[in-house]
Amino acid sequence: MSTQTLAERIVDTMYSRDWFSQWLGIERVLVEAGRCILKMTVKKEMLNGFDIAHGGICYSLADSALAFASNSHGRKAVSVETSISHLISCKEGDIITATAEETSLSNKIGIYSIVITNQENKKVALFKGTVYRTDKHWFPENTNNK
Repeated sequence: MSTQTLAERIVDTMYSRDWFSQWLGIERVLVEAGRCILKMTVKKEMLNGFDIAHGGICYSLADSALAFASNSHGRKAVSVETSISHLISCKEGDIITATAEETSLSNKIGIYSIVITNQENKKVALFKGTVYRTDKHWFPENTNNK
């Protein structure tokens, strides 16, 4: 199985079981080994008392991008540390996009940088995630992956 096919198969499997990402309305734009782009629209139900998107909305989008990117090599990975910096607020109707890029990958640890932008391509938030890579494979019959 090619690395691209494996990445897509893993993310398809994860997304089909990820009720929270589905509930948020997250769409998959791009999936590659170690990289993922997701987007979603900020809905009224996602606003806080200041009439802007709750901080957890950008965080959740970035966290899903982290999960998909870090698992896309074939081994199950779980986050061990994450952080976010909010740069500008999001409003109802904004379309936000999270781009997850792998910055470091070892046998046990992966580090990812996720940039969230809005429909005007302005940076909304910066997210960093560190994952622990288990020895468990998504599809044990295909263990030639990283």
